Amino acid sequence: MWNTVAQSLSNALNTPFEIKDKQQLSNSSVDHLFKISDGAQNFFVKVSPIADLERLECEAEDLALLTKESLFMVPDCILTGTTLDYSFNVLEWLDFDDNVDNDWAKMGEYLALMHLKHEQGMFGNERDNFIGATAQPNQWHKKWDVFFSEDRIGWQLQLLHEKGFNLCDIDACVEFVKDALHHHHIQPSLLHGDLWRGNVGFHQGVPCIYDPACYYGDREVDIAMTKLFGALPKRFYDAYEAHYPLQYGYETRETIYNLYHLLNHANIFAGHYLTQAKDTIDGLMREMA
Repeated sequence: MWNTVAQSLSNALNTPFEIKDKQQLSNSSVDHLFKISDGAQNFFVKVSPIADLERLECEAEDLALLTKESLFMVPDCILTGTTLDYSFNVLEWLDFDDNVDNDWAKMGEYLALMHLKHEQGMFGNERDNFIGATAQPNQWHKKWDVFFSEDRIGWQLQLLHEKGFNLCDIDACVEFVKDALHHHHIQPSLLHGDLWRGNVGFHQGVPCIYDPACYYGDREVDIAMTKLFGALPKRFYDAYEAHYPLQYGYETRETIYNLYHLLNHANIFAGHYLTQAKDTIDGLMREMA
C-alpha cells in the first residue's frame, strides 16, 4: 500500500519521495486519514476501500472547482490512486491555525463572494457525487423546488426506506417540501455542500474549506449547514450578510435545508439521527399546516 503511495507521489512530483514518517489522524468519517512526510514535505492521505474510488475522484474534482471559483485556500489534490484493495487521495498538507482571533469575517466575506457568482443557470452539477459516504444525485433541474424536494429529501427518504426505516409518507413529504420552496425564487450558486465547522479552518490566516460535496443550488443551504452542529462565530454571519443579505423566510428554509443533512446522518449512522429527522419532519408539517 504505502510503497504504491510513495511511488505514485514520486511520479506526480517528478522527484523521488520516500515516506520517512507516517501518522494516522483521528477522524469521524469512514475513511482512514494519514499525514506522511519525507522529512521535508508533508502530505495528507485519505485511504478508502477500492470500491470508494469514484467518491475520491469526485472529491478531487470538487476541490478543483472550489479552487477555481472561490478565494478560499483549498487543498490541492495531488493525485488519486489505487492498490488491489484500496483507493487513496494524496492532498496538499495545510497546517491549520489554532487561534481564537481567526478572521471569521473574512471567511464570511469569501463565502458570500462565491455565492454571488451566478454564472450557472440550472440547479445540480455535471456529475453525481457524494455527501459523506452517501451518493448524491445532481441531475440538472430548472426549478429549485423540484431539485431539492426530489433529489435531496426524496432521495434520502428512499434510501432510508430501502433500509427498513419509514419516517413518513415519502410522496407527501416531497410534495410538502416542493410547496414550501415553490415561491422562493433564486439563482443558482456554487455550494460547498457540506459546510460545517469540521470542514473549515485557517492556514496562515487565510480561510480554508475542504471535504466538499459541491453542486449549484440555493446559497442558503450552506449557511443553514453552518448552524446545524454548532454555529460559527457571529462575525462570520455579519460579514456574509453585509455582502449578500439572506432573503425573507430564511429561518423556515434553514430547517428544511438541514433536514437533508439529518436524513443523511440517519442513513449513515442511524441511532438518534432517525428520531431527530422524524421529529423535524413532523414539526415542519405541523408548523406549515
